[in-house]
Amino acid sequence: MKALPYSLLVAAALLSGCASSGSATSSDSTVNWYNPLSYHWSSALPWNWFGSSLTATEQGVGGVGSTTAMSESAISDGLDGNYKLRQGMRSENGEVVAFWQALDEGQVKLQISGRSSVERIDVMDSAIAAQDGSKIGDAFSDKFSKAFNNCKLAGSVNRHDVECRAPGSQHLSYVYSGDWHGPDGLMPSDDVLKSWKLSKIIWQR
Repeated sequence: MKALPYSLLVAAALLSGCASSGSATSSDSTVNWYNPLSYHWSSALPWNWFGSSLTATEQGVGGVGSTTAMSESAISDGLDGNYKLRQGMRSENGEVVAFWQALDEGQVKLQISGRSSVERIDVMDSAIAAQDGSKIGDAFSDKFSKAFNNCKLAGSVNRHDVECRAPGSQHLSYVYSGDWHGPDGLMPSDDVLKSWKLSKIIWQR
């Protein structure tokens, strides 16, 4: 019979200890009290326990889209604070265009481009799926049977990359990369493309 009151006393002591932590001051040098205002409560949600849950949709990637300002804070918030951001500049049609790169463990996972607001997002993170389930590393044949009426040469640094419009989408496209020994400017055959891998998901306004 005495066990129950004792357990209640222990619980009360623990609760009082938790409650008292909010009254600690910075003068208490022996304890680094946790500040709830500095904690991102979204990270405690169950769907954030296992890494990125961002998705590339018609509206953008995660919370980043056409209405997102090209600022570090706005982009970071839209990506749920999952990445470290760094800014860069490049020349495009005679204009200087800013972009942000989102990094994870030193690797570029996304590139966000635009002027005052976001206009394009290049996704290289295999943890981010497109709205139809496509992910980095998927084979061309998982989504397409032929390039005709679906794809074009991407015109990227690797001039053999192929960019294909995501089925049923107005804003998403997929870039596929692979081995190709043909001449520049020639689309690889469907037989060659079928084993190429999805290397980038692009959202464009």
